[in-house]
Amino acid sequence: MGAVFLGREALGAGLSRHELRRWYRPVFRGVYAEKRARLTLADRALAAWLTTDRRGVIAGIAASALHGAEWVDDTEAIEVLVDDRRRQSGLVVRMDRIEQDEITTVAGLMVTTPARTAFELGRYQKRSVAMARLDALMRAAPFKAEDIDRLIHRYGPVRGVRQLRELLPLVDAGAASPKESWLRLLLIDNDFARPETQIPVFHGDELFALDMGWRHLQLAVEYDGDHHRTDRPSYVRDMRRHPKIASRGWEIVRIIKEDTEAAILSTVYEAWLRRGGVEIDKVARFSRTFPPKREFGRNCGAA
Repeated sequence: MGAVFLGREALGAGLSRHELRRWYRPVFRGVYAEKRARLTLADRALAAWLTTDRRGVIAGIAASALHGAEWVDDTEAIEVLVDDRRRQSGLVVRMDRIEQDEITTVAGLMVTTPARTAFELGRYQKRSVAMARLDALMRAAPFKAEDIDRLIHRYGPVRGVRQLRELLPLVDAGAASPKESWLRLLLIDNDFARPETQIPVFHGDELFALDMGWRHLQLAVEYDGDHHRTDRPSYVRDMRRHPKIASRGWEIVRIIKEDTEAAILSTVYEAWLRRGGVEIDKVARFSRTFPPKREFGRNCGAA
């Protein structure tokens, strides 16, 4: 018996109801797994497909993971396109229309194509999350903007299509983590020139890749993730590469989880100006170089 299965099929194959209740637990309606089994996202996607009587199409974040996208937890809710309004815990049912050319097969499951998956991700997820998910999908299973345009034309002004249009030109497979995607979007939204990702810098025979930045300023911005806390060798390698990169004329602004958006914008902007970047009105208020003007009282400033 597989990791997940339809209860009625197992009963038909000879499993007793007593054994089903004793040794197995429900995953979705009518679908079971061993009580002690630790289900992967692929297992749960299969369970979601089975609960639709093999009629549903796996979509959204789960579909992106099946296409190879990273940063998806095994506990992520499974989105499925199917004509069924019944709700189930851990399952997001969407009754959206889908055409046959938007469906492919992955590991025996019906899954939205990369283009249709991107069409879902860009519309249904929160903006910063959608950016990260689109970046990860592009990195794993590249899709074409013109294919998304065809879907937008096919379905018209559906929910979230404006956000999708805004994000599509910003998709970048060079983002190596969701936080890098979030950071890049924060900079773009505040009128910094779109940063290049994975910028190569040579130091002798060594090649380093900077998270993001601007070559003309030799200014990079890097997000220091949890691996700097949990992976000591990785942390040491990063510490040793920074002086070598600096010797090539680069300045690196390092961002950590605890930094607020205002602090990030202030720090990056001051470095941007220091390296010769043009002034940006939208972020000047965050910079200590240009402190905000504060006035108090009805007659403040009156002659």
